[in-house]
Amino acid sequence: MKVKKVELVNYRNYKSAIIDFTDGLNVIEGNNAQGKTNLIEAVYFCAVGKSFRASREKEVINWDTDIAKIKVTIEKEIGQKVIEIYFSKNQKKTIKIDGLPIKKIGELMGELNAVFFAPDELKLIKDSPEDRRKFMDISLSQTYKDYFYTLSKYNKLLQSRNKCFKSYSSDTELKQILQIYNKQIAELMLKIKKYRKLFIEKLTPYAKLVHEYLTSKKECINLEYVGIEENTIDEIVQKLNSNFEKDVKVGYSTYGTHRDDIKVTVNNVDVRAFGSQGQQRTCALSMKLAELEIIKQDTSKLPILLLDDVLSELDDDRKIKLLKFCSKTQTLLTCTEFKFEVPCKKIIINNGNVK
Repeated sequence: MKVKKVELVNYRNYKSAIIDFTDGLNVIEGNNAQGKTNLIEAVYFCAVGKSFRASREKEVINWDTDIAKIKVTIEKEIGQKVIEIYFSKNQKKTIKIDGLPIKKIGELMGELNAVFFAPDELKLIKDSPEDRRKFMDISLSQTYKDYFYTLSKYNKLLQSRNKCFKSYSSDTELKQILQIYNKQIAELMLKIKKYRKLFIEKLTPYAKLVHEYLTSKKECINLEYVGIEENTIDEIVQKLNSNFEKDVKVGYSTYGTHRDDIKVTVNNVDVRAFGSQGQQRTCALSMKLAELEIIKQDTSKLPILLLDDVLSELDDDRKIKLLKFCSKTQTLLTCTEFKFEVPCKKIIINNGNVK
């Protein structure tokens, strides 16, 4: 799987641009605020159907126009595929695969697999469990469409269940209403738990290898899935029922896979609580690079690696090791200056113009 070409029309600061990529390392170089991140954001958009930074999708449309377009041409074993995304200030975005509109984002998953990392991804380690759940969800959704649809259904049911706590007239009535949701939501929880637990079990040995490589075997990382303990639908339903009074008091569901987490330790020390920023950054990078191997294991194809300004945050030794690692798969790497003597294609960006 390789990205051969990206075409942008009125996308952020790109009026019109066509960029061709090589199979190996592609260095996207330029000063700050020239459009480097915008370019890899467009590729990411075509992988998961959303941005890694825009809170509102209409933000990607060039300020003096009403529409924008991304077109990505992918080379796969079976031939080429074309993904197009059309944005409008007045309508919802439209996604097409080989010219045919799709009805659900789930249809896009797996067409283009990508792993994204930027200095801001430090939040994967130091911020809330929500960021670590998001890490699992994006990776699993690209690999397993069943997981994507299961998670979507769970989130909708959870939202509906939470609304019940704000609209009931009596505890008896509320308990009756919740019974409608509890078994359905328990079935989905069990599936989500199995997917996430297996994901961490498969990710851990690869993360260990990458982390040892990046730290010259001075540190050992370990990952542990932290989630619901129950293993059957009946046990989960019982737990949901036992949390009734607590849920009523706070007004939402306090138990479930929406509270899952990943415990990350380095040399048996909780790196979130006690690790240095450098350790946290290396852990996050190790997990992301290990994700490449997991996706390859599950799909038989290495994903595209998108690295946004990561070299500026690493010491020289880790920079060289990362660049060697990048030779494994097609990589799009942004930076302000690139001085390394490694095989690559340089793409210079200047205010949305490509050189």
